[in-house]
Amino acid sequence: MKRAGVLMLAAVPVVLAATAYGSSSTAHDDPRPGPPSAAAQRKAPEGLAAPAMKNLAQELVASAENSTLDWRSAYAYIQDIGDGQGYTAGIIGFCTGTHDLLVLVERYTAAHPGNGLAHYLPALREVDGTDSHQGLDPGFPAAWRAEAKVPAFQAAQDAERDRIYFDPAVSAARRDGLGPLGQFVYYDAMVFHGPGTDGFYGIRERATQLVKPPAEGGSEKAYLSAFLDVRRATMQAKHPGIDTSRIDTAQRKFLDEGNLELRTPLVWKVYGETYKVP
Repeated sequence: MKRAGVLMLAAVPVVLAATAYGSSSTAHDDPRPGPPSAAAQRKAPEGLAAPAMKNLAQELVASAENSTLDWRSAYAYIQDIGDGQGYTAGIIGFCTGTHDLLVLVERYTAAHPGNGLAHYLPALREVDGTDSHQGLDPGFPAAWRAEAKVPAFQAAQDAERDRIYFDPAVSAARRDGLGPLGQFVYYDAMVFHGPGTDGFYGIRERATQLVKPPAEGGSEKAYLSAFLDVRRATMQAKHPGIDTSRIDTAQRKFLDEGNLELRTPLVWKVYGETYKVP
């Protein structure tokens, strides 16, 4: 089961000060937070960016996004899951309706002209921001699956995941003085909601209004609890009745256990299915 939500969420109106976190009107804009402060880096030296931890983060996200721990198996994934965002595809749920899939194919084509997806760029530009399949059916899903066997396209998916989601989330978390669990909490929120003031950055802003992050002298556990509360409310406001188990029986569970370092072994549930990492 893929995620039941969408990437462009708007909940409570947010007014952001002119901070290093920037401002954006759409979920897939790419605000670039400034480098972490020296104090924040001391609190979270490498964290989720360490290779083994990054792999763990991909497994955790894949359990919610693709119902598997084998995140590499999702390069070829493509399906319209009925969330109003057109086709959802690849290792992080790039969508034809939320701009990130278009950017992925554009950047890949610039580096690898004549690839199997280049033919669909005009159609992808036309459907961007909609749930339409116009110009994509019937061939686009098969073309995506075929191209996903190409190592260069797999590398392109990895690079876009890092550029749009992973690197900004970890940078923001380190700036806020968060350790590995907090960095993952930010990353998963970035994946699900997208960046922007109506996505991750808006959720973060509302959370900091409730509890100061560690970099500002607050309790890490109290701040993450507030962040998860705000995120959960945002999901429910947009989609009443949505399954929030990726928070409730995964991230919240780790937090309640005091596992701020995200140490293994880990056991969690998403959509009622149990996952384990030894």
